[in-house]
Amino acid sequence: MAARDLQERIKKLIVDRRLPSGAPLPTEPELMRLLGASRNSVREALKALQAMGIVEIRHGFGTYVGPMSFAPMIEGLAFRTVAGHYRGEDSLLQLLELREAVETGLVSRLAGRLPEADLMELETLVERMEREAARGAGLAGTDRAFHATLYRGLDNVLLGEVLEAFWDAFHRVRQDLVDAPPDPRVTCRQHREILDAVRSGDSPRAERAIRDHFGDIRARLSRAAATHP
Repeated sequence: MAARDLQERIKKLIVDRRLPSGAPLPTEPELMRLLGASRNSVREALKALQAMGIVEIRHGFGTYVGPMSFAPMIEGLAFRTVAGHYRGEDSLLQLLELREAVETGLVSRLAGRLPEADLMELETLVERMEREAARGAGLAGTDRAFHATLYRGLDNVLLGEVLEAFWDAFHRVRQDLVDAPPDPRVTCRQHREILDAVRSGDSPRAERAIRDHFGDIRARLSRAAATHP
């Protein structure tokens, strides 16, 4: 039996049995019987699925349904971006454009629709960002929390995880490849504008605010790349 086919059959078993993350899979002998495959073939299939985060092998305890995380996607995005960068491609800018396209397409749906509790949390995050900027602290953590809180209002868990994956890959690679620190005052002003636009219900203004934010990042990356070819 082809390795790929065996992996697909194990995935189908998980789906058909509606097994949640953390649920135990059948034992190796049971899988061998169910799938009509050898022990080595089953083990190789499980190892491949573990690399994708679909299953988790706990030696001495058994095999369980994995966390279904985007970790493999993040690793793939990060590696592809680094490899592309060293081949002379604008791979970091391409990854930024991917984030921008997704966020710009979403923010207009949020304008005027966020619950007051989310708006208050976003206000708190912008105020924290302003305090951090005043004392010269890094803004990355608060910046990330702002975007996560903003799109939480769409009530789409998968979308939130994809955006987090884009963020992880982009910032991991940016820190390794390009030294392009933001002006904290500009970052604060841009996030304040995003919040004000969303709060006011002005969709075009919210889109412009997101584009301005990403445009500033793009300009800094471009300047840094020109300085350090």
